Amino acid sequence: MPGTIVVGGQWGDEAKGKICSYLALRDSAAVSVRAGLGPGAGHTVVHEGRTLRMRQLPSAVVNPATRLLLGAGVLVRPEVLLREIEDLGVGDRVGIDHRASVIEPGHVDAEARDTHLTDRVRSTGSGHGPALAARAMRTALRAEDVPELAPYLCDTAADANGALDHGEHVLVEGTNGYGLSVLYGSYPYTVGKDSTASTAAADAGLGPLAIDDVVLCFRTYPIRVGAGPLPTEIPQERAEELGIVEFGTVTGRRRRVGTFDLDEARESIRVNRPSRIALTFLDYIDPGCRGMRGGELPSQAAEFVAWVEEGLQRQVDFIGTGPDTLDLIDRTDGSAVSRSTAGAVGVDVR
Repeated sequence: MPGTIVVGGQWGDEAKGKICSYLALRDSAAVSVRAGLGPGAGHTVVHEGRTLRMRQLPSAVVNPATRLLLGAGVLVRPEVLLREIEDLGVGDRVGIDHRASVIEPGHVDAEARDTHLTDRVRSTGSGHGPALAARAMRTALRAEDVPELAPYLCDTAADANGALDHGEHVLVEGTNGYGLSVLYGSYPYTVGKDSTASTAAADAGLGPLAIDDVVLCFRTYPIRVGAGPLPTEIPQERAEELGIVEFGTVTGRRRRVGTFDLDEARESIRVNRPSRIALTFLDYIDPGCRGMRGGELPSQAAEFVAWVEEGLQRQVDFIGTGPDTLDLIDRTDGSAVSRSTAGAVGVDVR
């Protein structure tokens, strides 16, 4: 079975969580590994009438048969992670790589005092930058140094590679988006590390040849939270007319909105080299397609998808049509998840 990576192609909030939760169900993922940065990047999953907002755990939580791992490359804030585990009731499924670096209270305080991060970059205040600096200086605590995390410690690289060796499906869930990469994004208005598919694989302890599928996610109307360029940004009044009023999961800040940028998307494709393209929030283009899970798209929605495919010279493989995990049109050769199948697996949350 293949290893699959899901990453964002814009400035985050591309509904990667939706795509990951869908693939975890469709492909019966044995293991899902959270890669990327840390608790500053929230993700939301809507499934079976429940809205799950998470900052650390993988979106594959919706499949109770999937083991939920955090890779060595992820920053862990113990109090945030432990609260999520308790709230979702998934302690028996969670594994934290013992080498993952820990965000300490001093890191959060240091970020709050750093005017470059707070005023110019307008970071989330989650302590990522100072924690990454501590890791670079080899002074950061690791998950194995925190007694409260002891019940969940594991070797994520060994577990993920072992699952692949046994023919099981492994999903790697990236955070943030290509435009926020410290290497390839709009520096210095970025997060503190790279957010491409290559780094996601390394975060999970997987080599390049372990990955068979890379899914790159785009929104119909890209958004951005905080400072930095958004080349196609539209006024908030226009966004409101379109019905696009969103707020950051972690910061609560209002999201800035832009129109789809083909040039930025092409650059993201060039570096991430995806095998699949996901296009989400199509219902912002045409409300008539909201909640569709198959069939022929309304004309306005179909024309937009065709325009994107022509501009990128790539097929759109997954089309998000609404907030629920299953509000999605799967145009790949995989078997789409039916309502009955999804209802059978459920999610064990309190």
